Amino acid sequence: MMKGLVLLLNISLPLKDPVPIFSLVLFIILLAPIILRKFRIPSIIGLILAGMAIGDHGFRIIEQGSIKLFGNAGLLYIMFLAGLELDMTEFRKNRHRSAVFGAFTFFIPLALGYVLCTYVLHFNLMATLLISSMFATHTLVAYPLASRLGINKNEAVTVAVGGTIITDTAVLLILAIITGAQTGHLDTAFWLRLGISLTIFAVVVMYGFPMVGRWFFKKIKDDKTSHFIFVLALVFLAAFLAELAGVEGIIGAFLAGLALNQLIPHTSPLMNRVEFVGNAIFIPFFLISVGMIVDLKVLLKGPEALIIAGSLTAMALLSKWLAAFFTQLVFGYTPTQRNVIFGLSSAHAAATIAVVLIGYNMGIINENVLNGTVVLILVTCMVSSFVTENAGRRLAIVEADRKPEFSGGPERFLIPIAQPERMEPLLDFALMVKQPGNPAPVYPLVVVQDDEEAREKIHLSNKMMEKAVIHAAASESNLQVVTRVDLNVTDGISRAVKELLISDVILAWSEKNSATDRIFGTIFGSTTDNVLQSVWENVYICDFHSPINTTKNLALILPRNAEYELGFAHYMEKIVLLAKQAGARIVAYCGKGTQTAVEKFVTEAKASVEISFKTLENPEDFLVIARSVTADDLIVVVSARRGTLSFQPYLEGIPAKMIRHFRENNIILIYPEQRTAENSEPGMQDEDISLMPIQEQLRNFQKLKRAVQKIFKNENGKQEGE
Repeated sequence: MMKGLVLLLNISLPLKDPVPIFSLVLFIILLAPIILRKFRIPSIIGLILAGMAIGDHGFRIIEQGSIKLFGNAGLLYIMFLAGLELDMTEFRKNRHRSAVFGAFTFFIPLALGYVLCTYVLHFNLMATLLISSMFATHTLVAYPLASRLGINKNEAVTVAVGGTIITDTAVLLILAIITGAQTGHLDTAFWLRLGISLTIFAVVVMYGFPMVGRWFFKKIKDDKTSHFIFVLALVFLAAFLAELAGVEGIIGAFLAGLALNQLIPHTSPLMNRVEFVGNAIFIPFFLISVGMIVDLKVLLKGPEALIIAGSLTAMALLSKWLAAFFTQLVFGYTPTQRNVIFGLSSAHAAATIAVVLIGYNMGIINENVLNGTVVLILVTCMVSSFVTENAGRRLAIVEADRKPEFSGGPERFLIPIAQPERMEPLLDFALMVKQPGNPAPVYPLVVVQDDEEAREKIHLSNKMMEKAVIHAAASESNLQVVTRVDLNVTDGISRAVKELLISDVILAWSEKNSATDRIFGTIFGSTTDNVLQSVWENVYICDFHSPINTTKNLALILPRNAEYELGFAHYMEKIVLLAKQAGARIVAYCGKGTQTAVEKFVTEAKASVEISFKTLENPEDFLVIARSVTADDLIVVVSARRGTLSFQPYLEGIPAKMIRHFRENNIILIYPEQRTAENSEPGMQDEDISLMPIQEQLRNFQKLKRAVQKIFKNENGKQEGE
């Protein structure tokens, strides 16, 4: 014990052993946000202040170099998450707005910085250009706050993030030009080399990464650890390639996020793991490393240091506020959205440090400018955090008030499971199409036949369901397992639908399609057909061969009169959600009338999804569709139950055609919510004749008329004979 105490007392500062260093930093990450939360101070500020206290300019407990690796990784992670969490459809729709904000947040600071440095601080041209470009850059230090508040899909955040990549790229290109000019290498070869390297880099990341990612996720389906390591490796590879191309690694990390955006659904376990590791480890390390750079003692080195620090800080904040203000005026944003844009774009850290340190090392700027920039970093990071926190909360409240109510009552998903190996894809599909914010759990169901072995089967089914619970827990999803004992599977599913108020039933595609099934008119096998006849809610029959996140296009095939069915709006809402989660573009094959209804739905729902139409008056002609579909496309066909408005005889043959033409594709067959229909054929229920097709009602009326006439004729003939 005494020996251990002596060792403890002999510990020298700063710490060298990685074990106490890592332990101390983890306790700071744990305690700093908890303590400062009581004073209503953003957690980001707590981590920056902690970095100031333990760093080289504080109590010298830890050297900055000791956590430099994790700090750099955290910066790359912030940029990667910013690209990964972007709503790509909104980003494409608002790319012109991002370009406008990027222009404002680049040229306004550049112009004001030129005036300040030339006419107030009297710097030379090179120093003026360097410092002015430093004003233009910013770091998304407060982005984790926006993500945590759930406003990262708001247009203001999307525009701010898009503008970040524009202005940072422009600034880093200016830095490369300044470096080339200072070393005397600013010649034709320099421009040619820079242009070619940037082009190759952009093509490799934006086109090569999605191809490699789609191939990897298809080949390695079940190894979740490998998925995470693969994503992490691509992020750092992109950063390395960016540096080879002559720009900073943060540009590569952001482009990697954009490239992988469509391959990582926001509700997936992989997305949860990526965000968790970033928010728990990498990003806090970066914020602490930012604090370790700050040296408050620079303010005591004379009035010149104070004047430069105050001037730089005030101009940095003013120029970014003006950029947000002009963006608000141009696009009509609210003051809250303007403040969110200002909050996200006002922090100077990563690129600012790179610009100033390079300028200092090359002798372009002096120590006073370097120290003033350090103060600028501290003040702008604090302002950014406070403004984003306050404005983000107000914006989150506005966003919550705008969310539409769930149509048709709360949606509840039931997934009857018979084969454990097909369970995870069905769960992933349910989580993708479930409305965000819906508190209702997803219900996996196992139906056990009521016989002598029922007790043993229940025990086995519970063990089988443990895998489903673990899979859902990885994405922090609400799951409630249901086990039911009934006479048969169909009755168990039907009763569960009624008792749990289920709105959507997800079934695995039955592989039973024997000659007997075809002779007796069944489509999928007796169980699935019986479910379709007894359950009139939305039913999705799914056949997944590869992960849904590898989808490129969603081919939606709609029958005639599909828009008149009761469940039309509901399943269209699910299709839009699925396309957004999978990052896919919808290609709808339908008639003109149905196309008009779909366009109206997308417009009224304000759905941010890319959709195009191909006229197909005869949906049973699958050969036309098969020619334009690739192996990476998801096929979604809307069918109908017999006797309903959109039912046509050819719909009964569609499942067989889907298997024949799209054997390698993921397939979803939708039976929308419908009213029970009257039909004279066996197996149909007799309730509501009003929803039968008009032609069928006319035919039945003509049959009835002829039967009545025959009766009267027979009666008249009988009377004459008598």
